[in-house]
Amino acid sequence: MMRYFITFSYDGSKYSGYQKQPRTKTVQGEIEKALKTINNNKKIDIHASGRTDAKVHALNQRAHFDLEMNIEPDKLKKALNSLIPGDIYIKNIEIVSDDFHARFKVKAKEYIYKINMGEYDPLEKDYVYQHNKHLDIVEIERALKYLEGTHDFRSFCKADSEQENNVRTIIQTSIMRDTKNVNKITISFLGTGFLRYMVRNMVGLLIEIGEGKRKSEDVIEILEAKDRKKAGITANPEGLYLKDVFYY
Repeated sequence: MMRYFITFSYDGSKYSGYQKQPRTKTVQGEIEKALKTINNNKKIDIHASGRTDAKVHALNQRAHFDLEMNIEPDKLKKALNSLIPGDIYIKNIEIVSDDFHARFKVKAKEYIYKINMGEYDPLEKDYVYQHNKHLDIVEIERALKYLEGTHDFRSFCKADSEQENNVRTIIQTSIMRDTKNVNKITISFLGTGFLRYMVRNMVGLLIEIGEGKRKSEDVIEILEAKDRKKAGITANPEGLYLKDVFYY
C-alpha cells in the first residue's frame, strides 16, 4: 500500500463544489472516478485539505489517497490528467508516509478574493466578482487589520452552523491592486483554518465598508457580537480561490 499526496488546481465554475455529492458533478467525484479506472475498477477515497463550495476555484488544493499498486508519481500524474476533465489539473504527486494526512496535518491556508470595480467584464464573470463600482481601498485595508489575530468568528460562519468551536487565527491579510488594471483588486487571508462561508462573509462585510455603508471599526463590534446577522452580506463565490495550503 502506497500513500500519494497530490497538489491540484481547478476551475470550480461548473462544479457543485469540491466534496463528492450524489447525482451532481464535483471535483472529488471526477478525481475518484479517474483513480477507480487506474485501480482496476476498485474504488479509491481521496482526503483533501478541506472542501470548497460551488463555483469556488483552487490554485493549490491538496489531498492524499492510498493505492495498493506501486506507480511512479510522474506516471500516475500523466494517467490522472489524461482521465480527468480539462478544468481540473494534477500539478504534482509525491509519495508520503502512511501517517501523513492532507487535512489533519494542515498548518495554515491562504484564500484570495478577486473583485472588479471597473466596467463589467463578461469574460471574467466566473473568475472575478463583478462589483463594477468604486470601493474605498484604504478603509477596507483598515478593516482587514481588525480581522487579523485570534477571534471567535461566529459572526462570519454559516448561519445555521452547529460548529462548537468558532475560534480561528488570521495570521495576515492584504489588499492589492492589479498593476495592469487598477480597478481590479485581490484581498488575501492567511489563517490557521477557516469556517464554512467565513471568507465570503468577511469579504461581504469588507464590500459594505468599501461602499461607505459601514465603518472599519464596526468589525470590532461584529466580532464581539458572535451573531451572523450582524455581519451583513455573503460575497458571491466566483471571486474566491483557495490559493495554497501549508503543512507542518
